[in-house]
Amino acid sequence: MQQEIHHHYILHKPFRYLSQFINNQNKRKNKKLLGELYDFAEGTMAIGRLDETSEGLLLLTTNGKVSAEITSHKFEKEYYVQLDGVITEDAIIELQNGVTISINSKPYPTKPCNVFAVNSLAEFPIEQQHVRDERHGSTSWISITLTEGKFRQVRKMTAAVGFPTLRLVRIRIGDIKLNLKVGETIEVNSF
Repeated sequence: MQQEIHHHYILHKPFRYLSQFINNQNKRKNKKLLGELYDFAEGTMAIGRLDETSEGLLLLTTNGKVSAEITSHKFEKEYYVQLDGVITEDAIIELQNGVTISINSKPYPTKPCNVFAVNSLAEFPIEQQHVRDERHGSTSWISITLTEGKFRQVRKMTAAVGFPTLRLVRIRIGDIKLNLKVGETIEVNSF
């Protein structure tokens, strides 16, 4: 019996791209899709999505088993998050302990996670973006590491402690770190 050959990719997803390949003309008109960035193998799927306004590390594969393994609670996902306002130590502690957010209109207590203030973004190839005018107040950055991934979870968590997310960049999944330029894709043998 011949072994099926699978393809695996690491991508730096740009801002304003959807984590999908097929354009449903009725729903996604004029939207940018991942297939515009690279010639992916047929059947390629994103492993855990990043919404249109999120950016950063995205893994892709043609192997559903690999996708299920990486989206499980076994793999940490780390995000750098730009916040509206200068986050307080109390808010960081709240996030670390878990907060209650709404998932499918029901309260959901998030699991404890690792959170700390970020003073420099020099380590990661993050695109400079003008998020808003400084007249509207200060911003700050945090790192938040989760083992779960509910719909818009990070955004809901930061809003719950009074610091809405302005920008969300995934920088790590498990041991794989973001080290590609924006929009760059590489094919790898495995994850």
